[in-house]
Order: sequence, then structure tokens, then C-alpha cells
Amino acid sequence: MALSEEELERYSRQLPIIGVEGQAKLKNTSILVAGAGGLGSAVLYYLTAAGVGRIIFIDEGLVELSNLQRQILYTVDDIGRSKVTAAYERLRRLNPNVLLEPVQASITRELLDEVMQRVDIVVDALDNWETRFTLDEAAWRHGKPLVHAGVGEHYGQLTVIIPGKTPCLRYLFHGVRAREKGRVIVMPHIPGLLGLLEVNEVFKLILGYGDVMAGRILLFNAKAPSIEVIEVKCGDFEKHCGKPGAVVEGLSHPSQGLQA
Repeated sequence: MALSEEELERYSRQLPIIGVEGQAKLKNTSILVAGAGGLGSAVLYYLTAAGVGRIIFIDEGLVELSNLQRQILYTVDDIGRSKVTAAYERLRRLNPNVLLEPVQASITRELLDEVMQRVDIVVDALDNWETRFTLDEAAWRHGKPLVHAGVGEHYGQLTVIIPGKTPCLRYLFHGVRAREKGRVIVMPHIPGLLGLLEVNEVFKLILGYGDVMAGRILLFNAKAPSIEVIEVKCGDFEKHCGKPGAVVEGLSHPSQGLQA
């Protein structure tokens, strides 16, 4: 797709870095963002600002007062409204060039199987492992790269799953105790920081520069502060991945302390 004069001006601060060809790659890319909360707010805002062509985003929730501490897409005027509707309205005003598709629904295997056919990259902006594993399995089945982040308190983690090349989330994090859906306890800036790191990985996947965080897990500690990168040891992961509820036992993994 050719860029309009308006787009050339809008993206003029990044065009010297990625070029018109790079901007066209962003414009021709479709992204699925699962979750429109703390992580999702940062991810959706910056992907929209950068000019990604299509963003499908799914969340079943309504805006609550306690969300406003970290979910920067919303204001007090949005309390009680659908998150995806409020997010759509704000993002549309930010960049009308981006095709935004809000979906207010719970994330199910059936919904994901339909949506995955229309996207190139999947972003995990969820807050619980049960739904995250459902997303992971669908992305693996459909061969879509999955950018994952999780946060809690002062901490977060980040990794990129490439189906067939890296272990899936269930393989990596099978030892993490599944948390019930509910309140995630976290400092307000942590989801923003990790969400921006997710955006960074999306850009690398689309534009083909730098080293994607595949086969590695980044651990962030805001209190230290410190960033540690763990190399993933890959065993016979393919037989465990892409299968609903697959049980993985006896594997060496760095799952202790990882966040929702």
C-alpha cells in the first residue's frame, strides 16, 4: 500500500529510521492483541501511533475505577463502559489510518481459530495463565508468532514464541501455579514498561531488525533495578505444544517467580 501525504508527515520522525518500505510493512501487518488492560493499553496505543495496518483486540471487561491506576486508555468518563469500545474511540482519534477491530468477548478456542486466520502476529496482554495458555495453543496451531509479557508487583517477564522453533508458553511455564481470574497486584508503571517491550518485539518481527527475544526470557525487577535474560534450553517441545491442556512433566524450566 502506498503512503499518503498525511501519513508521510505523521510518521516523519520514524521514516528516517525504517524508511518508506518499513512503514509500508507496518501498514500491511495485522496484529491480534489479547487483552485491553494494563499491558494492552500500552501495546494498543503505540501500535496505533506507529501505523500498524490492522489491530484486532479482544477483551470482555468493563472499565472499573481500580483500572485507572494503570490502564492509560481510559478515564473516569469510561467507568462502566466496555473496554474495547472506549479503547476503540480513543485510538480512532489518535490515528484514523489504522483499521481497528474491537471484539467484546471472552477468549475461547473457537473465537481464536477464526481470528488467527486474519492476523500475522499475536500479542499476549492477558492477566491469567488459563486464558494465556488457550491463546498460546491457538497461536501455535496457526503458526503465528506470539509476544508474551506478564507482570505483578514490581516485576515482569517477556519472551517471544515462534511455533516450531521455540518452546510454547505451556512448555516454558508449566510449573507456574495457575491463578484464578481476579485482581493483579502491580505498581502502575510496570504494565506500561512491559507493554512497551512487547511493542519493541512486534516491531522487530515486522521490520526484521535486531534480535527477537525468542528462545530467551527477559526478567525485569524494578526494585533493583535489573534486567536479566535467561536462555531457554529446548528439549522435545514440539510434541507438547499446540495441544489443549497438554501436561508437561519433568522439564527444566525457569518458571519460579514469573508473573501473571
